[in-house]
Amino acid sequence: MTGPEADKAVTAGVETPAAVSACLTVLQKRRDFMKAARAKRTVAPAFILQMRHRQPGEAEGMRIGYTCSKKVGNAVARNRAKRRLREIARMELPALGHNGCDYVLIGRAKVTAERDFAELRADLRRALKKVHEKRKPRPQEGNPEGAGT
Repeated sequence: MTGPEADKAVTAGVETPAAVSACLTVLQKRRDFMKAARAKRTVAPAFILQMRHRQPGEAEGMRIGYTCSKKVGNAVARNRAKRRLREIARMELPALGHNGCDYVLIGRAKVTAERDFAELRADLRRALKKVHEKRKPRPQEGNPEGAGT
């Protein structure tokens, strides 16, 4: 809205949320997707989440990329799946994502476009928590945990 209509909406205390979150930048270069593919990943029922921490000196803030292969379906199915991924990322990443990280959401065949939206959001919340948790060191072979101190 522009002009007097916008003034009325703001003065009435009614503000609509922005269609695009200001803190999320979209990945567009292939090399950024490839760097994320070599980093951490977690598999959820409806998508795969890849995440990498950027090096100092690279762009700041969170960045996100979306991709769906032709296995997901025709162009209509791929676009629907990406729209759903964009929406859950817009809703969840500002609260659960970390600055200085790149995220890539990869749609999965049939499931991404058809899964219940609330379940899709819950999947992303779980995936983000899992990808950000610290990994426990693996026990050394031949020296089981708790043996021989």
